[in-house]
Amino acid sequence: MSAGGTAHWPVELRLKRAEKRLEVAFEDGSRFSLPAEYLRVESPSAEVQGHGAGQKTLVHGRAHVGIMDLEPVGNYAVRIKFDDLHDTGIYSWNYLYQLGVEHEKRWREYLDALAANGLSREP
Repeated sequence: MSAGGTAHWPVELRLKRAEKRLEVAFEDGSRFSLPAEYLRVESPSAEVQGHGAGQKTLVHGRAHVGIMDLEPVGNYAVRIKFDDLHDTGIYSWNYLYQLGVEHEKRWREYLDALAANGLSREP
């Protein structure tokens, strides 16, 4: 593990505004193309994650959300500013890596939770 407890270091962050995606490449060769909607509904912010275990908020209606900007946070994370004005999530390199590795599983769980709660991805 590297300095600051970061096991995964990005070598490239590329914002694809038109495609509403964030592409991340890590030094171990892993590459992920993460949709803005996925990043938004998995935001590490207290607004989404809550303040304790089991308090995660099911964010819905974000099918068309985009990313306006990326802001570095020290040398360990990035703040993502979404066009729905959500900007309080600080995505550590480890969390971005985890979101990449677990994308399929987390997305399926999200879609299942929306269905179970009668909610939609559409605004």
